[in-house]
Amino acid sequence: MIPTPHIEAKNKGDFAKTVIMPGDPLRAKLIAETYLKDIKQVNSVRNMLGFTGTYKGKKLTIMAHGMGIPSAGIYTAELFNNYDVDQIIRIGSCGSYVPEIKVYDVLLVTESYCESDYIEIVTGEKTRVATPDANLTAHIAKTADSLSLPVTQAKVHCTDVFYRKNFDDYIKIHSEHGCKAVEMETVAIFANAKAYGKKAACLLTVSDSLVTKEVTSSQERQNSFTKMIEIALASA
Repeated sequence: MIPTPHIEAKNKGDFAKTVIMPGDPLRAKLIAETYLKDIKQVNSVRNMLGFTGTYKGKKLTIMAHGMGIPSAGIYTAELFNNYDVDQIIRIGSCGSYVPEIKVYDVLLVTESYCESDYIEIVTGEKTRVATPDANLTAHIAKTADSLSLPVTQAKVHCTDVFYRKNFDDYIKIHSEHGCKAVEMETVAIFANAKAYGKKAACLLTVSDSLVTKEVTSSQERQNSFTKMIEIALASA
């Protein structure tokens, strides 16, 4: 059924088969206006902005998914199930759990561990680890290499809680589960892709370090993740 409760587009063709999804609606708008031609806005419900245009002659959609597993789960499920999107590439920010991964490094997610039951609820699998599509992830890695833009492949922690009671939980999560960074959406996107027989992958730019306490501003996060964006666009 379209439109959905959260996406106002009335035609499946308003969306490309590949959608690049940042969390931030303003970042989606900035990317679309900077890189796409012949832009059409395809969503504004709840200000979750989406735009379809062309990138180097290929139809492409840029749309935000919001913050957290529930928000990302809603938008990606509707794109996969209602609008026949084939693949989603999340581009977002993350916090580093280890000293060797530094601010502005680009990560390519290989696994995502969570403390949520989301994976079991949508796929029926009793696991806390979601994985991206292997072929799409390999394609992104190859594309990054061809652009001479380094990426680090890493397992991440997908958390439900931004403000934890025990901040140093990250040390235990890293040691027990091998997570090298933290973000808040990949589990929903990867699990939904599996549930609907579609593809998903994720690139992340490190915005802060839990080890060194280095941080970036919201304006820097909105405007400065150029390498990650260019890899995603070239991979689409």
